[in-house]
Amino acid sequence: MIRRSQIVFLAMLAALTPLILIRFREAPVSSESIKVSAAPERTRDPETTPENDFAAHVEQLKKKLPSADFAIVVQPPFVVVGDGGADAVKDYSEHTVKWAVDRLKLDYFSKDPKDILDIWLFKDSASYERNAVALFGDKPPTPYGYYSSAHKALVMNISTGGGTLVHEIVHPFVEANFPGCPPWLNEGLGSLYEQCGEVNGHIHGYTNWRLPGLQRAIQAGTVLSFRKLMAMDTGAFYDDARGTHYAASRYLCYYLQQRGLLVKFYREFHARQKEDPTGYKTLKRILNVSDMNAFQQRWEKYVLSLKQGE
Repeated sequence: MIRRSQIVFLAMLAALTPLILIRFREAPVSSESIKVSAAPERTRDPETTPENDFAAHVEQLKKKLPSADFAIVVQPPFVVVGDGGADAVKDYSEHTVKWAVDRLKLDYFSKDPKDILDIWLFKDSASYERNAVALFGDKPPTPYGYYSSAHKALVMNISTGGGTLVHEIVHPFVEANFPGCPPWLNEGLGSLYEQCGEVNGHIHGYTNWRLPGLQRAIQAGTVLSFRKLMAMDTGAFYDDARGTHYAASRYLCYYLQQRGLLVKFYREFHARQKEDPTGYKTLKRILNVSDMNAFQQRWEKYVLSLKQGE
């Protein structure tokens, strides 16, 4: 992963959902000290992980908490853990995690991740850096947050805002629903929603901090052709010190979104991946263009006309 900007996530108020709130006041914590806040039941999908699996997971999670400062909220398909106070953990679980999951599933994803995943929300840089090493043995690769499939965890410095959290939520859903997804689309979708809101009930990405760097790369003539970008494997894609691959992928997704084509592209690409492993043929068909070089020139002109924050 590369650097993330400090993004204020445009969280939208969502309906209250069932959750288990566990506040750790003293260590060790006895079962009598656990507070459970009840909410009306909702109908679960038959494939949804049963509640008793979450309860068992929470019991195991309690054993490895770094301190008594952490609160836990069950927000399927995740368990949200944080040391910024119980109210803050609950708020992020409802208004960022659930909000994003509901809208991502509406447009893109039919399956939840097969495993219960933990979302660790560390309250500041010191907590993030210290506890990532203590819990996972790894120094964080970015100052903002990352997804570790190996540790079944999303690890966040939540003081930098919720944008990186939404970005990283995309990845385990892609992993579960689109195993062969090329890195350009995986990161294109993730980075599209680093700064997002809601339009007509759907998640919607806005221009963000990646735009100026991409505009400079376009002016310098260093942006790869879409054919090359979309054909990159993970090693080549992530060898991207300036973040141009991320930015080009994001703003290709943004272009499709603005023309009402992004969800259609995703679904058609997903359905045709065996015959079109990079998505390039599907992109040409969705755009209804035969000359992709001419299209890329139009896209670059479009990107140069955008302004950050709009």
